[in-house]
Amino acid sequence: MKRLKLTIEGMHCASCSTNIERSLKKIKGIHDVSISLMTKKGFVEVDDTVKEEDLKHAVARAGQYRLIKIEGL
Repeated sequence: MKRLKLTIEGMHCASCSTNIERSLKKIKGIHDVSISLMTKKGFVEVDDTVKEEDLKHAVARAGQYRLIKIEGL
């Protein structure tokens, strides 16, 4: 399992971060999700089976948001 830091564009309210969290939690292999509206960042714990494209698609699926950076911790 690995922990990743996500940088997300397009959030402007609390429901934005909640929508992104819900969308990410639907991905098989994600164990924990925390999205912060204030910092425009998120943290996820994922299995090695989760691909970068899966994360980008889940963020975009939640609304007009874009995952612009993924960093390993």
